[in-house]
Amino acid sequence: MEYKRDNAIKDITQESELLEILKKAKYCHMGMIDGDTPYVLGFNFGFKDNTLYLHCAKQGHKLDVLRKNNRVCVSFDVDQEFFSRHETVACSWRMRYRSVLLWGQAEITDNYDEKLKALKIIMSQYSTQAFEFNAPSVNNVVIIKIKADKMTGRKFEMI
Repeated sequence: MEYKRDNAIKDITQESELLEILKKAKYCHMGMIDGDTPYVLGFNFGFKDNTLYLHCAKQGHKLDVLRKNNRVCVSFDVDQEFFSRHETVACSWRMRYRSVLLWGQAEITDNYDEKLKALKIIMSQYSTQAFEFNAPSVNNVVIIKIKADKMTGRKFEMI
């Protein structure tokens, strides 16, 4: 039996729309491979020059996983809206959205200057304010840097 995709699902092919979704998103979920088991965590993030920046504590399971296999897939979604075509028909209820998937290889860095740059990029995702970072704050995190090898996007029930 051949799969027929819902006509309401559209691929996003314009880089400008992919970047618009990344700019609008407030969080992301990074999928990793823990041996033969999927492992997914949510993060706040920053994105600049085709590179995704995440920050985390200097130790933890996610870093152990990434040191063994640094291939990741990161998911972003925006514009979610639950709606129905027929209010009393359960299967007519749907969720509008736009989403991006980003694939790449995670690089963990503990370099102070790189961390400072990344933290500024992360904060620029959420505010136009200029922030200062003290040394203990910078020293207490590592940065996960992911250069995007590939990005795809989809939208459902969106114009």
